[in-house]
Amino acid sequence: MASPRATKKIIVVGGGGTTGSSTALRLIRSGYSPPNITLLDTYPIPSAQSAGNDLNKIMGIRLRNKVDLRLSLEARDMWKHDELFQPFFHNTGRLDCNGTERGIISLRRKYQELLDANVGLEKANEWLDNEAAILAKMPMLQRDQIQGWKAIFNKDGGWLAAAKATNAIGQLLRDQGVKFGFGSAGSFQKPIFTDDGVTCIGVEAVDGTKYYADKVVLAAGAWSPTLVDLDDQCCSKIYAMIQLSPQEAAEYKDSPVVYNGDIGFFFEPNEDGVIKVCDEFAGFTRFKRHQLYGADGPKHISVPRSHAKHPTDTYPDASEVSIRRAISTFLPHFKDKELFNRALC
Repeated sequence: MASPRATKKIIVVGGGGTTGSSTALRLIRSGYSPPNITLLDTYPIPSAQSAGNDLNKIMGIRLRNKVDLRLSLEARDMWKHDELFQPFFHNTGRLDCNGTERGIISLRRKYQELLDANVGLEKANEWLDNEAAILAKMPMLQRDQIQGWKAIFNKDGGWLAAAKATNAIGQLLRDQGVKFGFGSAGSFQKPIFTDDGVTCIGVEAVDGTKYYADKVVLAAGAWSPTLVDLDDQCCSKIYAMIQLSPQEAAEYKDSPVVYNGDIGFFFEPNEDGVIKVCDEFAGFTRFKRHQLYGADGPKHISVPRSHAKHPTDTYPDASEVSIRRAISTFLPHFKDKELFNRALC
């Protein structure tokens, strides 16, 4: 007898990004039939307006709550052992640093929480109590820039080739026979309900195409508040990139991700010698009057601006200062290098 899952029809809205494509993959691996899964997005996988369509993302463990911890541990195991994802995990390690009194107190608290989680994290995390210990893990930092810093070194951490991983998921989904709707045929317009006005049985796209299913999954990430009323705001982070010469890139190869909550973070160069640098701050908002599905009228909310549709966008002038500060701290040898791919994420 066939599993009930094999006959269920599923629609994933926002299916071209990290969450949507991962949801579709999980559905297939959980027994749902690929031809019964439909992914909808404005752009093909990896969606050009997905935050995950990026050079790299940090890999680490989150301790905010039990659900976050469980997901983090499952993700760590997947990146290490799943054949689909292994090629995109760069296990360089991760340094979480700080040099302010408040920041060090927070860092010590985080380290104690790692020890108290009772899931073996003490084996992968090490407290570094001075500049010498930090430089032993990351010799390319300069001592005069890290005076008074403490750090946690996580040997299980590193970075993920995010866009490449999402693209690999997309290829697998296509090979398995998952259905797709892109462009106006994949852009969410409104849900379709039964006569009770509560039970969702499908989605209507911008071009009028109607998709019907047993389950509808909203996986639009930061774009979710533009589709339905979540009574919340989204914010954007910023980054820029530096091009290194082959000789410079070789010096930084296999460097751990270096993160400082007051300054920002950076990754080792990729295979093309590109380093991505990010600052760290609360984020930018972009408030607009926007009509959300389910709202009585337009609301003043923060909504994304698509970099895919506005490719010449960069970031506010204030971000140039904070990015340059991060480079001067982490990578002082490169403080005069030209920046490119300045963007909001």
